[in-house]
Amino acid sequence: MIKEKTSAEKITTIKLLEETKLRIEKLREYKRESYDDLLRKILYVLNIARDDPDKARRILEKISDLRQRMLEEEKQQKENLEKENQLK
Repeated sequence: MIKEKTSAEKITTIKLLEETKLRIEKLREYKRESYDDLLRKILYVLNIARDDPDKARRILEKISDLRQRMLEEEKQQKENLEKENQLK
């Protein structure tokens, strides 16, 4: 028996300008976060902003903090890798 895919399981392709892609990526909280996750996050924050702008601001601040932490960790990992390569 072959199960047909529901609309929730279908995958599609969308075209984005490079600038739009870069702006979306600024909401990334972890390196492998998908574009679907990022777009869902954007929609979630927009819906929250309608009813509770303060809550939306707090969510965006949390995202910003997590992103900053991710970037710092990546920088530290890169520096550690460079140090290891220099020691070889």
